[in-house]
Amino acid sequence: MPRVADAEARFRLGYNPEIVEMFGVSRKDVRPITVEGAAGWVQKLIQHPHAWVIEAGGVLIGEIRLDRVDPQDRRASMAIGIYDAASLGRGFGTEAIMLLLDHAFGTMELHRIAIRVLAYNARAIRAYEKCGFIVEGREREAAFVNGHWHDDIMMGLLSREFISPHAPRVACGNTGEGE
Repeated sequence: MPRVADAEARFRLGYNPEIVEMFGVSRKDVRPITVEGAAGWVQKLIQHPHAWVIEAGGVLIGEIRLDRVDPQDRRASMAIGIYDAASLGRGFGTEAIMLLLDHAFGTMELHRIAIRVLAYNARAIRAYEKCGFIVEGREREAAFVNGHWHDDIMMGLLSREFISPHAPRVACGNTGEGE
């Protein structure tokens, strides 16, 4: 869970232009994070009913949230950001997504989780597919980043498609019986 002390760690991480570009921010628009901005970021997470920080070795590296939670239709959208460049490609995002999905489909009993991702964000798309998300569509030229139009990929995952990391595993293959 987010806590006020996370503001200092968020400030130290700053805004890496290569990372925020994956969120759809043009490099020319990246500004240094301020102490006040980091504190505001933490306050938003604290006030958000479905937001968590992502930590590696007890140190904040990012955030993950369920947004637009609709209890009637039992659906939500997911947002994730890893802000520490050294933590990218190490499986922390995938692990956080799997934990969030386990919570969303288990504890919250949601039926569907959706996510939008820029088509050029191959690392994120691979992570989402690894977690079971399926490409459902493409919104053409939905984001204007670095002077060019880029498509958004819409992905979704249904509760019946999700394989929880806590689900019992069934052994496959030759058990040596009845041969």
